[in-house]
Amino acid sequence: MSETAENYDVTKYERPSVTVDVVIFTLHDGRLHVLMVQRKHWPYADHWAIPGGFVNMDESLETAARRELAEETGVQDVYLEQLYTFGDPGRDPRTRIISVAYFALIRPEEQEIQVSEESNDVRWFPVDELPTPLAFDHDRILRYAIDRLRSKMEYTT
Repeated sequence: MSETAENYDVTKYERPSVTVDVVIFTLHDGRLHVLMVQRKHWPYADHWAIPGGFVNMDESLETAARRELAEETGVQDVYLEQLYTFGDPGRDPRTRIISVAYFALIRPEEQEIQVSEESNDVRWFPVDELPTPLAFDHDRILRYAIDRLRSKMEYTT
């Protein structure tokens, strides 16, 4: 018997949630900085994190990344590049969550940074002076993004 949409059992497999995380870099006084949000709610209340959140059922990954970035920081209309997919089973204490990370390098003077209702603060940090510990596995995501950005710089120079 062949499966069709009508007789497919959607509960046959467990379904993880999907999130997006958006690493935003800038250069300030010759130093690489990253935009971080200070979480207001559990899990990791008061910890610093990469902007991001859950993907809605009716939106693409990139649309979700742009929406979350705008909602949490006010940053809009930037070129985003997909970085990597992070899916370690224990990366989030709420449930099984797979995150697709994006990154961008922007000019901060072209964006007005805003704090959202979901955050206590939004701030630029030099990448070598990050607050610790970061929420979730965001230190790993940041290291990956920094390595990717450095590789791109070496490749283009």
